[in-house]
Amino acid sequence: MTTPTLPESTMTPILVTGGSGYIASWIIKYLLEAGYTVHATVRDPAKQSSVGHLLKIAEQAKGTLKLFKADLLAEGSFNEAMQGCGIVMHTASPFVLEGFSDANEALVRPALEGTRNVLNAVNQCPTVHRVVLTSSVAAIYGDNEDILAVPSGVFTEEHWNTTSSVDHNPYQYSKAVAEREAWKLQKEQSRWDLVTINPAMVYGPSLTSGSQSASIDTLVQMGDGRLRTGVPKLTIGVVDVREVASAHLLAAFNPAAKGRFILNATELTMLKIGKILRHKYGSQYPFPRMEAPTFLVWAFGPLMGPITRDFVKRNVGLPLKFDNRRSRDILGVQYRPVEETFIEHFQQVIDDGLLKKKR
Repeated sequence: MTTPTLPESTMTPILVTGGSGYIASWIIKYLLEAGYTVHATVRDPAKQSSVGHLLKIAEQAKGTLKLFKADLLAEGSFNEAMQGCGIVMHTASPFVLEGFSDANEALVRPALEGTRNVLNAVNQCPTVHRVVLTSSVAAIYGDNEDILAVPSGVFTEEHWNTTSSVDHNPYQYSKAVAEREAWKLQKEQSRWDLVTINPAMVYGPSLTSGSQSASIDTLVQMGDGRLRTGVPKLTIGVVDVREVASAHLLAAFNPAAKGRFILNATELTMLKIGKILRHKYGSQYPFPRMEAPTFLVWAFGPLMGPITRDFVKRNVGLPLKFDNRRSRDILGVQYRPVEETFIEHFQQVIDDGLLKKKR
């Protein structure tokens, strides 16, 4: 998909929360290139490592970038940045899958209270007419086994994640409770409307180097040999970050856009991802060539990292399917081939020095 065609820019600024993030950076790039004024909130506007890429984009674009300091947990933190804005894109939310001791403090409270604080600021800002919220398919399902309760065998925007909790899949739970809170607050008033973007696992090149994410971790493991003996028989939904950013913009400016939108190019097994990369890079890296028997993943997965036996039981070997028709038919999203997404992302992993070729 090429850069989305946007309406001619006006003087009305657009707010993007979590401006230095993976998805938000692409949103801001597209807006600035189209000539818009963007108010972006970040934790520290003076931190060059976080905002340097945004400032560089702004220097070369015809739009205007203004950075604001904001904290998800600080009430009133978004009021200044929101002044005069017509559209708010709320992308800021913690994405942490491991390494925390308190899931509620690390994930749930920032996601829930952050959404509440942003939308309370929207309620106090009379110029805002539309909010686009970055949610996730994690708000639609928690584990692959959830699809067994869906008669059609396909997840749609009608489905909600009801199986996750603060103790089981806390990240997924945080996305579900945050999105439910957003819809609750939207329905309590009539001035502004809400659209949510629910992407599957996001891959594709980042506008920053050396960033850490679950998608990058997967690609590093694919190339460094940790998975050479076999990958779990795990199916995931995947989508390119540029399509996710485009969907936010298409949702922001399309009056017909209402409700939730699943963003998913296709479903892939881990082995298929390995095959895509091996087709491009050959034997330069020890990509996996087979799927490990599920009983071995169950037995030894916990010894190799964050794969728990409960995760194996609920996900490995089970199908997964999403219906992305609303994103295509209403928003007009055109999905690029996933081969392009993975090859470009893996090349960035190489260029950033996160991998060495096999000797």
